[in-house]
Formats: sequence, C-alpha cells, structure tokens
Amino acid sequence: MSTPSVKQLEAFWWAATCSNFATAAQRVHLSVSSLSKRITELESALGQPLFDRSGHRAVLTDAGQRLLPAALEVLNAMAALGQALDTREALAGHCRFGVGDLSALTWLPAFVAAARQAHPQLVLEPHVDVGGVLEQRLDDGELDFAVIAGRSSRSSLLSRPVGAARFAWAVAPGLAGAGRLGATALLQRHALVTLPPQAGTTRLLDDWLLAQGASVRERILCNSWGAVAGMLRAGLGVGFLPTGWIAALGLRAVGGAHPKAALAPLHYAFQWRRGDARALIPAMQQLAQAQVDFTVMPGLVGSGPHASPHHTRSKGHPAEIGQDGTWKQTSRNLYDTDEDAACHR
Repeated sequence: MSTPSVKQLEAFWWAATCSNFATAAQRVHLSVSSLSKRITELESALGQPLFDRSGHRAVLTDAGQRLLPAALEVLNAMAALGQALDTREALAGHCRFGVGDLSALTWLPAFVAAARQAHPQLVLEPHVDVGGVLEQRLDDGELDFAVIAGRSSRSSLLSRPVGAARFAWAVAPGLAGAGRLGATALLQRHALVTLPPQAGTTRLLDDWLLAQGASVRERILCNSWGAVAGMLRAGLGVGFLPTGWIAALGLRAVGGAHPKAALAPLHYAFQWRRGDARALIPAMQQLAQAQVDFTVMPGLVGSGPHASPHHTRSKGHPAEIGQDGTWKQTSRNLYDTDEDAACHR
C-alpha cells in the first residue's frame, strides 16, 4: 500500500463531509475533476474504494467510514504543526460565514472592520439569512462558521455562546389599544409582525406564547428586521424589536402587568463544523466574542413606514469584502430592506 498524501486526505475529508463534491471542491480551491482525481489516487494508494458511486449521490463505503476519523486526525495534526511553525499572526485566504439579519444590522460592520485590521489578506464573504438556512449551509460545508441564535442540535456542529439580544413588544402610538392593552390582548386584535419560522426568534416567541397562554390572530412574516420595524411604524400590527430600537423609531413599548410577561433574552452562538482545526476558526471566534453587540442602533435604511410586504422566496445575501477593504455586493445591499425583503401574511 502506498502512503497517502495530505492533499489526498484533505480532498477526501471535505468530499466526505460536504453535501456534494462541488462544495468540497470549492472549499479546497480545486475543480470538481481535480478533486475527483485526488480521491481516485487515494483509492488506488489504499487499494479499495472509499465512495460508492453507483447511485445518484456518492456515499462512503465501509472503508471510507473507517478512514474518515483517521484522516481527520492527520489533518488536525498537520494544522497544529503548521500553527506551531508559522510565526505569522495574520490569516490569509477566503472566509465565508453566516449571520442573521439582526447581526448584519448591528455588530457585523464592527466585526468586519476588526477582522480587516487584524487580517488584511483575508477575504471575507458574509452571507445573511435566517438561522435555520445558515445552520444547514454550515453543516453542508458551504460556510466556515455562523453566528446564529441558540446552540446547534446537530452532532456535526459545535457551538460556543458569544452574546445575547434583548427584545420588547412594540406598536405604533396610533394603533388601536396602544398604551392601555398588553401584548396578549393586542395580539387578539392585530396581526403579529415577525420573522419566519426558520428564524431563531421563533423559539423565543413560542416560549412566550406558551408561558402567557396566548394565541396569535394573524401573522405577517418577513425575513428582514428593517421591514418588520417599518411595518410596525406603519401601524400594521404588533411585534417585538430589540429594546434599544423602540424609542429611537418613535414606537411605543408594550408593557406587562407581571415581570413574567417580558420576553426572555435570545442567546447567540458561534457555530462551526466539528473537526475543523484551521487557525481561522479560533481567530474568528475570538473576534466575534469581542464584537457581538446587539444594542447598536442601525441606520435602518429603507425600512420606514412605506415598506410594503410582498410575496417572494427567502434567500441569503452575500457581500464580499476584498483585500482592498471595499464591499463587493453580489446581491442586495445588506441594509436595503425595502426592495428585497421576503414578507407574506
């Protein structure tokens, strides 16, 4: 048996843990054909197939399953060796990561600025979407890490707390019942304006409704916090926002007769793939720990009272920050919430 190379083991590990060969090839900066060639060479060196390619999707053989943990040990050892010998502190390469819309509107600019200052040769590509979508993309190997609400329940992902956001119920001052009714009563009269079910705030909302014994008469769902705030300002219903936004946006906070009527804090976690031993992960985790701050008041460009809900498919919005420090938008502007927010009743 020939000795496998580290590059062959790296290609195998990414192919085995990503959702498909195309994603794996992107992560190791190869074409799909070059990735497949390395895996074929590894199979020849070991004298047995590592993937069963007879179906629509390549799956690991028994030999591939046995090799996976051993390959990870080798890759982790090589990463540790490289870190021990490398005297450079700055990172280089490409970093794709995911954050929710609230993060994009609050602490993301400060995080990007800090990352650019510490690692000027690192190209950053943030992807903005709801937590459920980002967690799936992280698990599929499309992202290096994500900062999303809650700890992951997936065994393939690891989580570490980095901060919390605090919310309060809010309405437009002119909404019927504002100032005299609590949130539970207002929800019986007006629509709930909130994020879609895949968002991390869903757990927060469900826990509150259960604790209060409350129900929702009607929902307007939108994947943009800016549009949610704009629709609340327009008097389209009742919803909750970060506590620091309410007075600044000219809204009225909805109190409760009992402290238990308050919404619980929503804790956020830095999530990454189990087995990813690259120096990128602890470096970005440390920066996130220092920069995550949901009390920052965003400009909320385009989220005023004229934001109109419409039917469309929710999607992520990547924005690449190049080595020259400029934003290279590949979709909508991160703070433009009027034209591309996905909202529906």
